Amino acid sequence: MFRWGVLSTAKIGREQVLPAIADSENGVLTAVASRDVAKARALADRFGAPHAFGSYDELLASPHIDGVYIPLPTSQHVEWTAKTIKAKKHVLVEKPLALDAKDILPLIQLRNQHNVLVCEAFMVIYHPQWIKVRDLIANGAIGRLRHVQGAFTYFNVDPTNMRNQLALGGGGLLDIGVYPTVATRFTTDKEPLRVQASIERDKAFGTDVYSSVRADFGDFELSFYVSTQMAGRQSMVFHGDAGFIEVAAPFNAGAYDHHRIELHNHNHTEAQIFRFPGTQQYRLEAEAFARAARGGKDRVFTLEESVSNQKVIDAIFRAGDKDGWETV
Repeated sequence: MFRWGVLSTAKIGREQVLPAIADSENGVLTAVASRDVAKARALADRFGAPHAFGSYDELLASPHIDGVYIPLPTSQHVEWTAKTIKAKKHVLVEKPLALDAKDILPLIQLRNQHNVLVCEAFMVIYHPQWIKVRDLIANGAIGRLRHVQGAFTYFNVDPTNMRNQLALGGGGLLDIGVYPTVATRFTTDKEPLRVQASIERDKAFGTDVYSSVRADFGDFELSFYVSTQMAGRQSMVFHGDAGFIEVAAPFNAGAYDHHRIELHNHNHTEAQIFRFPGTQQYRLEAEAFARAARGGKDRVFTLEESVSNQKVIDAIFRAGDKDGWETV
């Protein structure tokens, strides 16, 4: 069994990733670290982990850990990913990995030096619905892809939440804007050439709370909006000249809607529905990561892909400060 440790008792770990590790067929949670050792012990007990540490460094020094999951605030991801690599532990780190693409490059050097697996935790690429979308596009099911349209929104004005704290890497683009870009890049195997963007910031928080983005991929276009202060919604549509694909709940299937994609032909006389009930994308992610860390051939999200995706987000931020196009 792949022995996991986790740095912090963050909500996404408690509610999503640690239950997935507990349910996985090839992994087990072995240790929890928190600056509050009582919190670490409580979470460790909840998942049957034998070790609880009152500091992150203690966990990294433990010989009982094969890999570390990092759900710390965004601003701390690069620092603790580097420390974990130097401790010769494999790393699964929450998205976004960095605040700027250039900050990922030293991590690639460290990864190669210490021969460990380091992945940004984009769980969506492990969900079979996205693999199906990619295959349908590649096989010409919608003809020539012309336009991708996306939306991802939620409402959160809690000033104590890290998503509303600029110093911790909060804001909508870093938190959820990464998903339409990843989904489009994953399903088409294409990179955008340039972007346009309109960005609105909260006057009190300073974080970006609404962004409308247009990305030129050369032979098709992606348009999407994200917001941290709008009613919750998720949508992705891939529109070609022979049909279109609509993903019901692209990023949190099961929470926003069913695990379902619909394929329509050009005149709406035919439709196919593909369902993936009960899929646990976080579990698939944990299992694939553990296999890859042990030398398996599973497809994982590489640091090189992280650089490419972060370059898009960086360009969107730059585009938000100007009129016209910004090169990625």
